Amino acid sequence: MNTMKEFQNKNEWALILGGSSGLGLATAKKLAQHGMNICIVHRNSRSQQKNIEVAFEEITKEGVDFASYNTDAFHPEKRQALIQDLQEELEGGTIKTLVHSVAKGNLKPMVEENVTLSLSKGTLQTDDFQLTIQAMGISLYDWTKAIFDANLFSKDARIISFTSEGNSKAWKNYAAVSAAKVTLEAITRNIALEFAPYGIRANCIQAGVTDTASLRMIPGSDQIKEHSLKRNPFKRLTLPEDVANVVYLLTKDEAAWINGSIIKVDGGEHLS
Repeated sequence: MNTMKEFQNKNEWALILGGSSGLGLATAKKLAQHGMNICIVHRNSRSQQKNIEVAFEEITKEGVDFASYNTDAFHPEKRQALIQDLQEELEGGTIKTLVHSVAKGNLKPMVEENVTLSLSKGTLQTDDFQLTIQAMGISLYDWTKAIFDANLFSKDARIISFTSEGNSKAWKNYAAVSAAKVTLEAITRNIALEFAPYGIRANCIQAGVTDTASLRMIPGSDQIKEHSLKRNPFKRLTLPEDVANVVYLLTKDEAAWINGSIIKVDGGEHLS
């Protein structure tokens, strides 16, 4: 029986921004299972490193090449240094898939409901918007352009990022992230348009509510999960693996004609 994995021996890589947990890590594991080499860019403390290394070992056990960089993905000089390092690390290989799974932003209210709270982080300011939109939106273009300029993309490359239902719905404390997601989607559409002549496809996945560390940072996340369980046709939350499965599908040859789309991966949660 032929057990060849479909991306095996092609020297193609997935570069995953924010791949040490959640959707990014699940995606790394899924693509590795099908023979794609994995490079993860993440930002974690020493105390988190042990658990991360265990997860990374699961990837290497798939027999793929693996590289990881614990660095600031949003710092221009560090990004450029990493790209230069990748030119050697890939040894003639190319980046088949760029996955943008970063979560760095401000979850502050526009109006402080209780000014006497001693632990209050204050209200949302202009620089909070700027930081969040840069990290969770504009950085997709920064990385796409840097990889493109370094001539590292495959001839048929796929760029995939993660948006949320906050792109059209208002949640308390989510204004900056919501603005970032809308920015991310707009940038994705133009990447899909302007990079198409170079064999690059770009799409966003709108995942359903997923119980990740990023979700748990949102004030009122328990209520969000409870509400999602009630309205989801399958009466369960979206799993990181659900999303990773669709990322995998979008990397396949058969998905080459999907470009510039916002794809809902939520089991029908958006229907009600």
